[in-house]
Amino acid sequence: MHQFWKKIKLEFAVWQVGLLPGLLIFTAVVIARLTGSLQFFELVMLVNFLRLRPPEPMDERIVIVGITEKDIQRVKKYPIPDENIANLLEKIREYQPAAIGLDIVRDFPIEPGGKRLNAIFSDENNNDVFAIQKVRKDRDGYTIAPPPKIYPDMVGFVDAIPDDDGYLRRSILDISHGQPEPSLSLPLLLAERYLNVYNQKILLERGKKDPGATRFGSVEFTRFQTNSGGYINADAGENQILLNYRSGNKPFRFISAGEVEKGKLQNGTKINPEWFNNRIVLVGITALSQKDIVYSSAVGGINPALVYGVEALAHETSQITSALLDGRPLLQVWSDGWEYIWIFVWGVVGISLGRFFQSPWKIMLVLLINSGFLILLCYGLIIIGWWVPIVPSMIILWLNGGGLTATLFYRFYQNIKERESRLREKEAVKQRIFTRIHNEPLQTLQLLLRERDGISESVMLKLEYLNKEIRDICDDEKAHLLDEENILVLGNDMTINLHQPLRELLQNVYIHTLEKDFPNFQTIHIKIITFDSIDDSKLSTEDKRGLCRFLEEALINVGKYAYGATRLHIVCKQENDRQVIRVTDNGIGINQTSQSPSLGTKLTKNLATKLRGEFRRYAHTPKGTVCEFMW
Repeated sequence: MHQFWKKIKLEFAVWQVGLLPGLLIFTAVVIARLTGSLQFFELVMLVNFLRLRPPEPMDERIVIVGITEKDIQRVKKYPIPDENIANLLEKIREYQPAAIGLDIVRDFPIEPGGKRLNAIFSDENNNDVFAIQKVRKDRDGYTIAPPPKIYPDMVGFVDAIPDDDGYLRRSILDISHGQPEPSLSLPLLLAERYLNVYNQKILLERGKKDPGATRFGSVEFTRFQTNSGGYINADAGENQILLNYRSGNKPFRFISAGEVEKGKLQNGTKINPEWFNNRIVLVGITALSQKDIVYSSAVGGINPALVYGVEALAHETSQITSALLDGRPLLQVWSDGWEYIWIFVWGVVGISLGRFFQSPWKIMLVLLINSGFLILLCYGLIIIGWWVPIVPSMIILWLNGGGLTATLFYRFYQNIKERESRLREKEAVKQRIFTRIHNEPLQTLQLLLRERDGISESVMLKLEYLNKEIRDICDDEKAHLLDEENILVLGNDMTINLHQPLRELLQNVYIHTLEKDFPNFQTIHIKIITFDSIDDSKLSTEDKRGLCRFLEEALINVGKYAYGATRLHIVCKQENDRQVIRVTDNGIGINQTSQSPSLGTKLTKNLATKLRGEFRRYAHTPKGTVCEFMW
């Protein structure tokens, strides 16, 4: 049991070395995150994880009809005239799609063909062609109106809120802009029409958990918050959600406007009507020269980081329909509390590495393994739709595991090794001294005791006593070598536990020492002993050991040198605000001038300095000696 608690205490001491610095590093990382210093890196990791996901199958529900650079050159005019747009829409309608989303601004006619296009928009039977508008004001305070002749419920906005780096990672579902009924996004209208008319007639409603959120059936789209995921103080206005782009280089079927009008692809393959029938068709500009693009590294393709606006709308629409019909996960985040618990756990992992792996090379290897595991874990969570903090977790892992705390642990272990090495050297030196004393002076003394011729009886008694005393000293010092951290060896195999109260320890030392066969103990007839409670709450076991050794040496000095002593007075108690150990005898006294400091005296003075106390040895009136320790 003693060894068990010893290990617990050591483990606690070890963890104290790295825990406080680890907590300081955790605090610094949290502050860096709260100030937005890590936002850029977290967003970069997010889009890279999204791009590196396994490719998903093409979403057959959505078809993109792109007006390409070749189509513009064929028309030889831009903006594309209404006549050409009307021809394209009528051609697409022949395939009977579920909904057509026209991602081309038409707030005023582009002749020729204005009347014809307006006729499509204003047709009472038009329930499949949706147009666009922009309701958020730009930097100059302007908005973009829908086509003037279209019904209001056939208009969806295409506003977007890019991040500070210009990349699009969020989608807006609806905007209230001070009106009783909010404006809906084009992807939301297209998804609603597809689900309502041609599928399960799932109605668009407000959220149950969050009344400000959007809900289709049992699927509620969690609103983006100002500090969602790695974002800090982001624009969370309106009803936004994180955009979970569809992975793969070909997420949707793409057909150019020219191919639709001809009815066949460039390779001569005839267009299959099933590609359009009961599908969502998005029509938009797919020519880089017209700059209808957004930025996102989450999407692979020919042009890295460049995504056509109509393609981004396709991703937003697919996210809604796939969540309801396929169970495809939405991109979600943990609450702030769970995110910081997650970061803290990785900080503890870093501290643990410094604790259990003392070799710098082992720590680096294990750090690399844990870093790989962290990356794979975060990547796996992204695949199932959870975005968790990776950058602060990685930083705190390396700072704790390979930085300050690891250095402190390393120094701690090195100090332990150095201390153990010094102790082994001291023990070796003591052992050599004991051996020489046994092989030289003790052997010589033994020869003298055997050759009694010419030696008086009194001298012989003194030699025998000297022989016993030297041997006892050697035995005691050997026992001291075996002293464990919490054990004090008093001789004759007697040990006491230093975890006991100091009062009990001093009593044991007194009883044991007075049992020794010193001549001056025999003449003492009066013993006045006071052992009161002593405050030892701030004393270490090593401090207690030193105080016990002080009392032992003071009593031994009485037994050896207090000739003629008949009275012994021992006090161990609290006096005023100080603790006192005092040994007083009435022997012949001490010679203050001639007596040189012993090793015990030096150790006692060192202990007094450590405890901010005082050690004194002085003459007692009318005779005798006082040996006193106060702290």
